[in-house]
Parts: sequence; structure tokens; C-alpha cells
Amino acid sequence: MKLHNISMGNIMRRKGKMIFLVLGLIIGISTVVTLLSITESMTKDIEASLNQFGANIIMVPKNDNLSLSYGGIDVGGVSYQVKEFDQKSLVNIRKIKNSKNLGIIAPKVLGPVVVNNRKVLLMGVIFEDELALKNWWLKKEGVFPQKKDEIMLGSQAAALLKIRAGDIIELSQKKFKVTAVLTPTGGSEDNAIIADLAKSQEILNKEGKISLVEIAAFCQGCPISEMTLQIAEKFPNAKVTAMKQAVMSKMQSIELFKSFSLGVSILVIFIGSLLVLVTMMGSVNERTREIGIFRAIGFRRGHVMQIILLEALLLGIVGGIIGFFLGNMVALGIIPIVIKEGTFAGINSSLGIISILMAVALSLLASLYPAFKASNMDPSEALRSL
Repeated sequence: MKLHNISMGNIMRRKGKMIFLVLGLIIGISTVVTLLSITESMTKDIEASLNQFGANIIMVPKNDNLSLSYGGIDVGGVSYQVKEFDQKSLVNIRKIKNSKNLGIIAPKVLGPVVVNNRKVLLMGVIFEDELALKNWWLKKEGVFPQKKDEIMLGSQAAALLKIRAGDIIELSQKKFKVTAVLTPTGGSEDNAIIADLAKSQEILNKEGKISLVEIAAFCQGCPISEMTLQIAEKFPNAKVTAMKQAVMSKMQSIELFKSFSLGVSILVIFIGSLLVLVTMMGSVNERTREIGIFRAIGFRRGHVMQIILLEALLLGIVGGIIGFFLGNMVALGIIPIVIKEGTFAGINSSLGIISILMAVALSLLASLYPAFKASNMDPSEALRSL
């Protein structure tokens, strides 16, 4: 009779105890898989929201003068001449070492215009890029500009100029239709007139010039600090700044949850190990007579250990597979509760392999002592129980 047949026969004869043992493995593995799946889903959801949060790298022309403004209040009364970027040179941003991590690159031109005897900031943008970069612009009155002669106003600018969506205004003796007014965003666009980039360059006499560039470059593992240096090397006359505060605050919450998940996982695995150890020890004590017969008919110590460990191996594989799928099902049900409007990251095949290996390792390690004890059992002592 082969050893694996003996192991399978013992599992089938002691279904109740073996189900109890497998249940311990399932609970342990499913808990770990659930926590890891939730963490992975949280990470992907936060990454997706941060990718829509806006720029996290800002590139502006370098200025040797100190700023005389604070909190949006300018106390200088002096306007410094700033050398702007050549629009054609922006292609160099895509040539940096970490270009694969670059997302949206949104250039802008800025300058003052006069509307209704008020000086207002004109911001020229590529609307397609801006709308992809700033999802908060979706809240508005009217529709987004579709033509070159259509513009959009920030909430504060529209209120001061007493302009609404549908009105016609004149910029540099050219008429433009206001198609949308943004709701208050708390950003610089509240005070601006937002128009097409090429049209704004024409109005401001800044053809081919760019005042600043906003870059969205967040993703898992993106080296934002290194990317900032790489962009600065391509543009020596630029000041490149990484806006990492929003990113760091979000990622810190993920790291805290990861630490919590790790702690809970270790505790559950430890309890599962004890459960396997106690169950296997009980199984060995119950099989004293059987082990004595095996030893009496010539089974070696290694054979006895193999029988016990084979049982642990089979139960570990079953527990790992069931635990992995159960953990994913639990995560699928819990994620919408834990993360508002969260989505399940999907079944991770690598995590499945790790789960099975973890269950097998846990089962084998917890069964080593019972197997060693069984292999060292004195045949004469065991046969006395007959």
C-alpha cells in the first residue's frame, strides 16, 4: 500500500476532525485574502481619484525676485517681467527618463484683459486636457466651450462682471460667447476668464508662449521627486515644484490600513497554526494503535512522518484554495461598505498562489511536531493499546 493512499484513507475516515482542521485554515487564509484585497482596492481607488485630483507637478518660469504676495494678497505693487516658455519646447517633458509615468500635461498662458472697465485675468488652456485634469470643473452653469470664440468664466469673475452663460463679451475688440460659468472651486480659476489657448495667445500677443505648465503624474510607485528633477534638467530656466501634500495624506491612510491588516493577519495565522497543531496532535494520540501496527510491520520513522505530513499537505491545499476564493467573495461584499463607491480590484492570481503556499506551509509547520512524535513512538508501547 502506498503512503499517499494511507493518508487519503485516514482523511476519509476522520472527516469531522479534518473538516474542523480545514476550517481553521480557511478562516485564517480567507481573513488574510480579504484584508489584502480591500487594501489593494483602496490603493487603486485612491490612485484613480488622485489621478483626477489635478496636477501634482507645476512648472513655471524661474524668477530671481522674491514674491510680495501671501494668501492671494499682493502687497508689492510692482509687476516683474517674466520670460515665458516656448510652446514648442514642451515636447521635452515627454523625453524624461520616467516619461512612462507622465499623465496629462496641461500648458497655460496668462495675462490681463479689460472687460467692463475691469482688469481681469485671461487664462488660455487646452480645454480637453483641463477637463481631464480637473474633474471639479464639471460643476457649472451652461456647457463647455466647443469653438475658438467661446469662453468660460470663473464664479467670482462672472459675479463681479455681472455676466451669465449665454452673454457676449468683447476681448481686444473681438467678440466671444460665454457658454459656461463655473461654480466656486476655491482655486485661481474663480477669478479668471478661461479661453482657448491659441486664441488667448493671440489676444495677449503671446503667440507660441506658455506661462506655466501643470502636470499630472501620480500612479503607484511614481518617483515624483525624481521626475521633478528630470524636468528641471530639461528646463534650466524653470522652477519645477512637486505638490505632494495631497498625495502623502492619502497614501498615509493606506499605509495605516496596511499595518492594521498585517497585524490582524499575523494574529489570525497564529490562531490557525495553534488550531492545526491541536487537531493533528489529537489525531496522532487517537491513532496510537494504528501507528504501532505500522511500526511493527516494518514502517520506518520516515514513513510515519510522511503519512502525517502528506495529510497536512492535502488539507493545506484544500484550505488554501477555499480560503482564497472565500476571501475574495467577502472582500467583494465588504468593499462597497468600507469604501464609498469603491470597486473590487479583481481576483489576483499571484495572491491565490501565495495563499495556497501559505496554507500548505502553515499546515506542514504546525504538523511537524505531531509527525515527529508519531515517528518516535515505541512500537511495543503502541501495541499495548490493542
